[in-house]
Amino acid sequence: MPAPGELTFVAPRGAAKPPRHLADLTPAERREAVGALGEKPFRARQLSRHYFTRLTSEPGDWTDIPAASRGRLADALLPPLMSVVRHVSCDGGATRKTLWRLHDGTLVESVLMRYPDRVTMCVSSQAGCGMNCPFCATGQAGLDRNLSTAEIVHQIIDGMRALRDGEVPGGPARLSNVVFMGMGEPLANYRRVLGAIRRLTDEAPDGAGLSQRGITVSTVGLVPAMRRFAGEGLSCRLAVSLHAPDDELRDTLVPVNTRWKVREVLDAAWAYADASGRRVSIEYALIRDINDQEWRADLLGRLLKGRGAHVNLIPLNPTPGSKWTASRPEDERAFVAALEAHGVPVTVRDTRGQEIDGACGQLAASAR
Repeated sequence: MPAPGELTFVAPRGAAKPPRHLADLTPAERREAVGALGEKPFRARQLSRHYFTRLTSEPGDWTDIPAASRGRLADALLPPLMSVVRHVSCDGGATRKTLWRLHDGTLVESVLMRYPDRVTMCVSSQAGCGMNCPFCATGQAGLDRNLSTAEIVHQIIDGMRALRDGEVPGGPARLSNVVFMGMGEPLANYRRVLGAIRRLTDEAPDGAGLSQRGITVSTVGLVPAMRRFAGEGLSCRLAVSLHAPDDELRDTLVPVNTRWKVREVLDAAWAYADASGRRVSIEYALIRDINDQEWRADLLGRLLKGRGAHVNLIPLNPTPGSKWTASRPEDERAFVAALEAHGVPVTVRDTRGQEIDGACGQLAASAR
């Protein structure tokens, strides 16, 4: 049964599920799976160390495991999940977008962004998206399917390996942050996204050993799932893709708003903030003459005042042929000033990747 707010997906007739992978399993389940292969249970921890710490799935690298066992373990627990179609870079190589082909031919994207003081990865949780937001390339493509936990995790593991091996200009580096802001609505794939967070933040070698505080999960406002997420005992940050402070406009920009209204979404966000001790990020894509009026900034400021939220304004990265485009600089400045007048912290996101189809779904759409 799906979690509250989780969307069900019916696979096309004959479609194969993603193969079972080490990252889909808890440490206890890995020991059981290894034992079922006739191997000693401690092999599960060795495999975990290779994958999550040494960042390798290649049996030839597993010198601590008998050669006769490597193929069997690899086939059962570390099968190929996805392959790189291509990498596209900009910003002198500091931004690298990867187009992945999954086992069934489905295409998804991830983006690695290197800044002077941190490295962030933006990952996909679904192939496509079912939220149907009209200004979003992914939303207009529709939902293909949910990603498995391992398909989500592998995007990050590969990014960590690329940073370690110096594939991104600037020398070897460590991953600082993971944002679930790529293709898909993370809370519509609740169970697998939660599993990915656990794998990424479990202590090594059982997981990647990342900090929960460095992980951000976005949502358009699936209220039941948001409230369930508040009960998971996590210290991740929640980002709410609001995009409009009034229900009349948000019903159009974020169609799920016809089910859960702005105040319901914000109430669920405050519940998560109270449970986690983390302030909520309010994501707001500024769209010229649509949602960038000063009076809307004033209304947003009134809704957020005193709540400890932070507004992340996003100059819209337009998709080819779309009528939606970024706000004028003067309107952006006025919007910022109106929020600041209410004492609401606000930043304008550093837009990267426009020349490499940087908006979610553009690269995948161009490859179809």
